[in-house]
Amino acid sequence: MGIIKNLKEEVRIIRERDPAIHSSMEVLLYPSFKVMIHYRLAHKLYVSGHYFWARYISQRGVRKTGIEIHPGAQIGKGFFIDHGNGVIIGETTIIGDNVTLYQGVTLGGTGKEHGKRHPTIGNNVMISAGAKVLGSFTIGDNSKIGAGSVVLSEVPSGSTVVGVPGRVVKRNNASLPQETMNQTDLPDPVREDITVLQRENSELTNRVLEMEDELKQLRRLVVMSEEAKTDNTVKTGKDKS
Repeated sequence: MGIIKNLKEEVRIIRERDPAIHSSMEVLLYPSFKVMIHYRLAHKLYVSGHYFWARYISQRGVRKTGIEIHPGAQIGKGFFIDHGNGVIIGETTIIGDNVTLYQGVTLGGTGKEHGKRHPTIGNNVMISAGAKVLGSFTIGDNSKIGAGSVVLSEVPSGSTVVGVPGRVVKRNNASLPQETMNQTDLPDPVREDITVLQRENSELTNRVLEMEDELKQLRRLVVMSEEAKTDNTVKTGKDKS
């Protein structure tokens, strides 16, 4: 893609996904736009084997934007980083088309292993603020990662993931994440667990109360039976006398 086409594409993506933008010229000021210019040049140098110059240009981009994208990472079309400060993308990361990242996202490894050690992000994925995706596995297409989540294992396509460690709380998302850009209206598994515990506790309390009533009735019957036996014994004694 040529420079002009690339510029138009970046303008389209940012205007489509960021409601705060008011003019196309503002795109030139966006950290996402600046860092992608640095990344594309650095990536070409990296693929050509010019590793030092690739890292040099990449680090210049980091200093200007606060976004660190290793020049070895592979990024598809329609990529957008909203705000972006603190975003880190590792060397063997593979990112599909129409992916959105928010500030503080890390796409990293889990140690000093060699080879493919960073995640593969599918198409139409949104990763919310502060989320960490660590390890060599795939985040399926059309998935959404909640803010602050720590994802350590495979995520099926069309899933919503929240929590630490991250777990799938919803499957088969109806809309594409980049259409809504919604980071907040996600299921809350902790609240759901608490709600279940509250319901079960209420059911248990009601059952205990029922058992107490049954026990009281049983005691009443025992007392009545004892009284009846006593009356019968007294009557029998009087009859004999």
